[in-house]
Amino acid sequence: MGDHLKFVLVERRDEIATIWLNHPARMNVLSRRMMDELTATFTEVGSSDVTGVILAAKGKIFSAGHDFAEMAGEDLAGSRALFATCTSMMNALQSMPQPVVARVHGLATGAGCQLVATADLAVAAEEASFATPGGKGGLFCTTPLVAVGRLIGRRRALEMGMSGDAIDAATAASWGLVNQVVPTATLDEATVELLRRVTRGSTESKAIGKAAFYTQIDLEQSKAYAFASEVMAAAALTADAQEAIVAFIEKRAPRWRNETTPALVPPALVSPANR
Repeated sequence: MGDHLKFVLVERRDEIATIWLNHPARMNVLSRRMMDELTATFTEVGSSDVTGVILAAKGKIFSAGHDFAEMAGEDLAGSRALFATCTSMMNALQSMPQPVVARVHGLATGAGCQLVATADLAVAAEEASFATPGGKGGLFCTTPLVAVGRLIGRRRALEMGMSGDAIDAATAASWGLVNQVVPTATLDEATVELLRRVTRGSTESKAIGKAAFYTQIDLEQSKAYAFASEVMAAAALTADAQEAIVAFIEKRAPRWRNETTPALVPPALVSPANR
């Protein structure tokens, strides 16, 4: 897994895969090559039998965001293609059926901050910081704020976006951008511990639940309930759900199938008519 990669490293230990941004010499900038490699990696790891994923980075910082060297002098078609590549990468990350925990040890700025916000969960070292710095310059961080704004709300997202100022890890936690802040010495341990907690139970159920959550979260409440009820009704008939019910009744530990091919929400349930 990952033999063809230049700027991304994939490591596996037991049932956990760690995907590393691996271009520390350039502060893990999200170049086209890096984004293409990450998209392919998210897709490949997502279809594997791992049960959880850690998103991490080599070097002093997590990611400096977009590669301005590639953006200088670009025409509109090229600029559109670059941001489409970035959007595809973010969607591929969030579409992974496994829980994904971002392990943030340093600065995550611009699209790097967006990457953290797009992961399902995040653990940050005390030294970590987060920024959408376009407000200080001439290119507002419009796309990073799509992900960041959905986590921390309008006022705080606009403060980050308009000021461009970095927030520290403690502020990021209080605003909901990360789940935990821990000393650097315990960052690996805390990340793995969180991932192990959120990968308990049926992998099939987790995959259905994750996909359904991201579909319903932006629907109005009545549509969200209609969608979620249909998903849960269908999911209740799956083998793992029935095993959970019977095991509870029989007062025994459940035996999960944990199939390697995740059963996601049926396509009919996420059709435009249901959105």
